[in-house]
Amino acid sequence: MLPVVCLPVGTVDANAARSGTDWVSTWIAAPQPPLPGSVDHYRAQSLRLIVHVSAGGSQVRIRLSNLYGDAPLTIGAAHIARRASGADIEPASDRALTFGGRASIVVPAHATVLSDPARLEIPALADLSVSLYLPGGVAATTVHILAQQTSYLSRPGDATAAVRFPVARRIDMWPFVSGVDVAATPPSFAVVAFGDSTVDGDGSTADANRRWPDVLAARLQQAGRNVAVLNAGLIGNRLLHGSPGGSTFGTALGEAGLARFTRDALDQAGAKVVIVRIGSNDLGFLHGLAPPGEPVDAHDLITGYRRLVTLAHRHGLGIVGTTIPPFENAAIPGYSTPAKDVIRQQVNAWIRHGGEFDAVLDFDQILRDPSHPARLLPAYDSGDHLHPNDAGYRAVASALSLATLDTLASGSARAKSHM
Repeated sequence: MLPVVCLPVGTVDANAARSGTDWVSTWIAAPQPPLPGSVDHYRAQSLRLIVHVSAGGSQVRIRLSNLYGDAPLTIGAAHIARRASGADIEPASDRALTFGGRASIVVPAHATVLSDPARLEIPALADLSVSLYLPGGVAATTVHILAQQTSYLSRPGDATAAVRFPVARRIDMWPFVSGVDVAATPPSFAVVAFGDSTVDGDGSTADANRRWPDVLAARLQQAGRNVAVLNAGLIGNRLLHGSPGGSTFGTALGEAGLARFTRDALDQAGAKVVIVRIGSNDLGFLHGLAPPGEPVDAHDLITGYRRLVTLAHRHGLGIVGTTIPPFENAAIPGYSTPAKDVIRQQVNAWIRHGGEFDAVLDFDQILRDPSHPARLLPAYDSGDHLHPNDAGYRAVASALSLATLDTLASGSARAKSHM
């Protein structure tokens, strides 16, 4: 398990929220290694990373990850603020962050650190700026590749407190930052969306927060519920096997969903419900990107899903299963074959009728073309015949029952419902 380093000073507890509130994760990015040959490098520069939170709160803390770094990572300074526009911040909201009372921190190799709490009102659905000064030379060995969000790198120097950020260039990933928590008033809780690029938001409009977890978060706020929705998606991720290391992707597509489920989903602060959307790549990579020794059939996938259900229940979380949407004519060579679609339908039948998930969200039924069920509805197709567009993601998020989420979060029932 990933080591978490907290450095208390005196009687200060970095995990303590103010009286009457609980810590709830409001934004996460699942960490992953960079693509081979594309490691970003920084030299005495600052990052200004833009994140879009879900739930609001009265205090904030961040998590920084050096999970895939083989050397210690030095953070010279860290600030958090509400974003004004672009790379600029609202000056009155700027807060210097500390780690065990210190302004700088050395994150050990393969570890994560949690900042001390900072008092700052965080509005729901707000854009925040997380600024990190990286003294010396740093390689971005722990990132989240598919951010779908523009962030910024400064000219040399510590620009973490700059209202107008001195932009040297833009970046389209999130290096090192893996989470933001807020102190929120109960009954706030977190719903974790876990899975592959259809969770990560591939196919949605960049810089617009139109992934389906974003749309679900907005629905909850519109319903008067300060509930967080966390995106634990990873592009190319598979349920049963890790990134196909012999391919051009190396290890960048992450560990198997089974291996990272506890770390990236179940261990999030305030998590009560997890929605699982994974399995497409297990089929799509078969007889292609996947090595010959990694065969997959319906029984294998069902066994994997059962393991996720067991883990979620062991941690006291409700779990929503989702069917695998169609991917006929997917743009990735060899991804789609009639034989793979037969397995997909077998797995979907079990998800719908097996009764093992606490609830089911039928991605397949929502997104497929009724006149040709093996393919995405053209109105929901981003163009690659694999990933939905904004309208498709909105349709999925709109179909999810908020009452079912409440029921599962309460733990009072495991209602077998279909949405």
